[in-house]
Amino acid sequence: MAKKTTPRNADFRSEALEEALKAQDAAAVAFALRNDKAIVPLLPVEGPAQVRVFRRDDADKYMLLLFSSAATYVRMLPNETDHRVLAYDRATLREFLETNIGVLEAVWFDVAGPHAMQAAPEDVLEALVLESDD
Repeated sequence: MAKKTTPRNADFRSEALEEALKAQDAAAVAFALRNDKAIVPLLPVEGPAQVRVFRRDDADKYMLLLFSSAATYVRMLPNETDHRVLAYDRATLREFLETNIGVLEAVWFDVAGPHAMQAAPEDVLEALVLESDD
């Protein structure tokens, strides 16, 4: 079962991703995803952890929202009381994207700001693949 988290937990923050988003630097975001972690929201359900994805009302596909910290996720949904998250490293995020890329239309980073960025799922996946993976 996923743990409820508090925004103060250092395990649920990526300074590298935060700085890359602040600079609005796509290459730095890719570097942060490869070498640090991204905070992934989870559905507040019992049992195995399930990544929470979002969908616009009229969309057929989903958006994966990634965060630089649990605090930025809480800012997006301040009225909710159960903000479950996990920290995904490069390999875990890559595996999730490979499995779900067909149902994703976008990946958003820190969507509630102050330095939001958006990328195509294919571009994020490409950024996570290293030459040593071949």
